[in-house]
Amino acid sequence: MSTKDFALFGAPPAFAESLHCGQRYFPSWQRYRESFRGIFERQYYTEYGPLNQQLEQKLQQFLGVKHAICVTNETVGMMMLAGALGLKGKVILPAFAHIGAAQSLGWAGLEPVFCDADPDTHQIDIDQVAGLIDKDVSAIMGAHLWGGACDTKALAKLAEARGVQLYFDAAHGFGCAVDGIKIGNFGRAEVLSFHQDNILNASEGGCICTNDDELAARLRTMRSSAGAGKPVEVTKTVNGRMSEAQCAIALLNLEDFAQNRQNNQDLCKIYEAQLAAIPGLQLVRHGEVSVSNHQNVVCRVDESEFGISRDRLVALLKAENVHARRCFHPVLHRSIPYAQELPQYQSRLPIADSLAVSCIQLPIGALVSKQNVERICEILKRAHLEAPEILVTAVS
Repeated sequence: MSTKDFALFGAPPAFAESLHCGQRYFPSWQRYRESFRGIFERQYYTEYGPLNQQLEQKLQQFLGVKHAICVTNETVGMMMLAGALGLKGKVILPAFAHIGAAQSLGWAGLEPVFCDADPDTHQIDIDQVAGLIDKDVSAIMGAHLWGGACDTKALAKLAEARGVQLYFDAAHGFGCAVDGIKIGNFGRAEVLSFHQDNILNASEGGCICTNDDELAARLRTMRSSAGAGKPVEVTKTVNGRMSEAQCAIALLNLEDFAQNRQNNQDLCKIYEAQLAAIPGLQLVRHGEVSVSNHQNVVCRVDESEFGISRDRLVALLKAENVHARRCFHPVLHRSIPYAQELPQYQSRLPIADSLAVSCIQLPIGALVSKQNVERICEILKRAHLEAPEILVTAVS
């Protein structure tokens, strides 16, 4: 065994076809075709159509939430929610999260206040949130990462005590539960994503969930006139409608959720068993949830133990046609015009910065088999064992 066995150094790749991160669960062509035939027969393609109405009803039943308001994508949903909540001034949010969360605040004219991450769970560091609340903060935005959840109880208690609103970016959270309560029911509202990377896939799309009747009325009016029910006064509207095509795919994947979740869990168990034996790879656990969707496999690479850096490992895997991902990067947050001038972002995010350069996301989902996972783990084991020679070969 030597570096000549790695594709990065001239060997054939381990996989003939690329393996990508992301759930990518899609219905069969026959089911997809039948569903789309109905759309064309009705000639009703958008504007809160019959499939949109059906999807919202089924989501409400599945999640146990009073209102599920489908939108074109999650970022638009986050923008709408910030406006519907009437937020002003500053909003506290995790630094280690998708940049779309921060961008939604920019669109709403709000200032982000980034909070560092917990080193083990990667969720927002609860102990630091309280110190960031000042008179200009109007809300806390939590984010549920990797099929886990942030500490919803602690955040709710803090938000109530300090008189600020609480809502959640729940892009990774569909089907997860905290103490038996499904994500979608926490805070004033939660926003789910139906991007193809997530377990409930509509190819794109999202959903705002809330148990607040007044807030739901504002959101429906903001989305579009169709399906708004009785209109209420709002300061702005947005064309945030979800198409019938998106709804058709989401409905089919909702039917398949249980088996897709089970497939994720089966793959996760192999990763857990195999990676436990490799020094320097720390698998992130799905913290705070009683039920996970198991949709993400994320490891922290300790270069001193594993032998090579996260970035070199990403390059090595890519050569084998394993397209592992780097995770969120807080530096992107600092590139936002209204953040780069603020001194508190220069040195206050040490954990998020560390996670950004050490975490790797591995393939899981519809296009990944159990044999694929075992082979990926074998590559990782070899990379650790051959790390000294990989470094020497790479330098030379």
